[in-house]
Amino acid sequence: MRTWLATAAFQGRRVVTGFLRKTLALATLLTLGAATAVAQPSGEAGGEASLKLPDLSSVSFLNGAIDGHRLLLIGILFCIFGLGFGMVIYMRLKNLPVHRSMREISELIYETCKTYLITQGKFILFLWVFIAVIITLYFGWLKPVPGKSVALTLPIILLFSLVGIAGSYGVAWFGIRVNTFANSRTAFASLPGKPFPVYQIPLEAGMSIGMMLISVELLIMLIILLFIPGDYAGPCFIGFAIGESLGAAALRIAGGIFTKIADIGSDLMKIVFKIKEDDARNPGVIADCTGDNAGDSVGPSADGFETYGVTGVALITFILLGVKNTDVQVQLLVWIFVMRVMMLVSSALSYFLNAAIAKARFGTVDEMNFETPLTTLVWLTSIVSIALTFLVSYFIIPGLGADVSQWWKLASIISCGTLAGALIPELVKSFTSTESRHVKEVVTSAEEGGASLGILSGFVAGNFSGYYLGLSMVLLMSIAYYFSTMGLAAAATMLAPAVFAFGLVAFGFLGMGPVTIAVDSYGPVTDNAQSVYELSLIEQVPNVVAEIRKDFNMSVHFERAKHLLEANDGAGNTFKATAKPVLIGTAVVGATTMIFSIIMALTAGLTENVDKLSLLHAPFFLGLITGGAMIYWFTGASTQAVTTGAYRAVEFIKANIKLDGVVKASVEDSKKVVEICTRYAQKGMLNIFIAVFFGTLAFAFVEPFFFVGYLISIAIFGLYQAIFMANAGAAWDNAKKIVEVEMKQKGTPLHDATVIGDTVGDPFKDTSSVALNPVIKFTTLFGLLAVELAVTLTRDQGATLTNILALVFFLISFFFVYRSFYGMRIRSGSAE
Repeated sequence: MRTWLATAAFQGRRVVTGFLRKTLALATLLTLGAATAVAQPSGEAGGEASLKLPDLSSVSFLNGAIDGHRLLLIGILFCIFGLGFGMVIYMRLKNLPVHRSMREISELIYETCKTYLITQGKFILFLWVFIAVIITLYFGWLKPVPGKSVALTLPIILLFSLVGIAGSYGVAWFGIRVNTFANSRTAFASLPGKPFPVYQIPLEAGMSIGMMLISVELLIMLIILLFIPGDYAGPCFIGFAIGESLGAAALRIAGGIFTKIADIGSDLMKIVFKIKEDDARNPGVIADCTGDNAGDSVGPSADGFETYGVTGVALITFILLGVKNTDVQVQLLVWIFVMRVMMLVSSALSYFLNAAIAKARFGTVDEMNFETPLTTLVWLTSIVSIALTFLVSYFIIPGLGADVSQWWKLASIISCGTLAGALIPELVKSFTSTESRHVKEVVTSAEEGGASLGILSGFVAGNFSGYYLGLSMVLLMSIAYYFSTMGLAAAATMLAPAVFAFGLVAFGFLGMGPVTIAVDSYGPVTDNAQSVYELSLIEQVPNVVAEIRKDFNMSVHFERAKHLLEANDGAGNTFKATAKPVLIGTAVVGATTMIFSIIMALTAGLTENVDKLSLLHAPFFLGLITGGAMIYWFTGASTQAVTTGAYRAVEFIKANIKLDGVVKASVEDSKKVVEICTRYAQKGMLNIFIAVFFGTLAFAFVEPFFFVGYLISIAIFGLYQAIFMANAGAAWDNAKKIVEVEMKQKGTPLHDATVIGDTVGDPFKDTSSVALNPVIKFTTLFGLLAVELAVTLTRDQGATLTNILALVFFLISFFFVYRSFYGMRIRSGSAE
């Protein structure tokens, strides 16, 4: 079995490796050619290379009891606590009882996921070479760290870019291991017919991932902050952030394509052959289960890791560039990292408190709304986090400069973001929950109008959600802006305090980070638990009822178990949807802070060229328009990869599915579906990455203020596109769940209509929308280097070379934009 999994993955990679090698050579020649032209550095240091961290031990905290450096060393102990918390739950999940038939299926899913991840890891390292070339060009030739040997600093910066990739990759691997333990244990726990264990196990898995993710992220950043010399710790943060953005983008995009190819291929068989959900005879089901983890576990884990890191790096960069007083820099840096430690504490406290409440309320009941304790956990964590935010701020920054009132003002700004982390999921539920009037409208529309009206109603839900979520973000950011006008600029000797406030709002979005990740990870477990139940064929195991009673002292109720698993999957769908706008919101709000870093470099600290940040400066306005073009192309390209891959998967499954005389699909047929998913995921990712990479270079080289407008544009267009697609897709998904669970109408024309709506929504919610988050952040982070590279080339070599390179880079990007449809479109006859 494991041999064919490895073969499937290898075949998927081989399709793109040859072409990738050629493109990689082209990128290297182009960038090294530029390096040759400017091999002599200008002697002036600026931008990211000149980011210098102050001495943290120069400022004392807690009434002089401890300096900043030693205080943050204590934070490492909290990271170790968080890692231990995650590992304890991991071991508990591993040791939970499970029937061998279910354990075998979950281990098969894990082996398939493991092989997929190994393939993706090699692919990401290929892509890293593109980034390494630019980092080498920037920090090695154009902007070396002042006063330090390039031979010392450049390898360390490159190393931390690899550490960023390894972090995203590692937490993704941990996530699938935890989830593939939890899925079979959840399926088994459903057999007695009680709902509480079916809720408890997926949440425990999610908390394990969330605590591990935040702890690893914080530990790495503390190591850079505390142990890397301040002269080049700043560039190391930039390298780390770019690396984790690359890892997250690759895993999000490729995983999103893989999972939806498999999901659509598997789901459509229910209509074509009138078979049940996760029928073991369907060759697409194993690929679908793998995709649930590749897309809904690997992607969010890597994305969450990157989100927390990049938001922190954005704030660090702002403090170093926008705050003049070094003592205040230290105060703010230490405060931010202590607040990050507080995330772990508040999430752990809230989790244990909520667990006690949920067990008291639902531990022995026969019926429960699975969304209720999850909602309680989110709000409880938000309240605890806000309370601890004010408490920690009072003790860490009782005075900022000469102002003793800024502690509560800054705490209020962060609390706006923390409140958003609870309020936004509540709003999302209004459009995506099985209790939502919008979702019920989708079902009602489909009852008379079939798939057509059902799909239109989903569009309505997505569009309305954009209005309400967008205004809620504007309201909370406006409140944060108001607090930033209350003396922050003078107290902190700070430029653009409103930008800092927006960065703190993004930081606050993540104020209950482990819980946000936990409720997001809840969904893949509930989804897989259903599949494990069906694929295990446990109802057909001879004497299974007596065996379970003897070995586990447990009664068995098969129909009741299946009902609970389906109902819990609806809650999982809802809470997967609630986490997505939070992550995309941080990308957009946090992007303002990173864009400010670019503006600071282009305007010499807001002392010149500020007039070019205006509609009166034509390139800036044109950049605002261009960003929208890239967002809509990206949406189309990622969906096209799903469409073509799903076509090939459906084509193969229809031709090879065997329904008579067999109980399971053959190994070879399942292998082929996995191979199809892997191949098209990597082909789609390759086109998208190279188009984004060279597009970023091209637009940065056109004109620096054009590029600033471009970055603002992709953030705003991306925000609303992502919200619309994520919530429309979730509405279609849960409309199907209402028909299956509440109306019990599987196999009817209404069910067929909602299945079609769900397949339309699949790439909406799990491919295009979610991948916009890492793409926006990667573009902004990489843009920090690209635009300064362009400015330096223009200054030292003249505009002609820059314009030529802009054209060359654009043509390369355009070729892959063109190829993302015309090279991926469905062709009749044999598969491409």
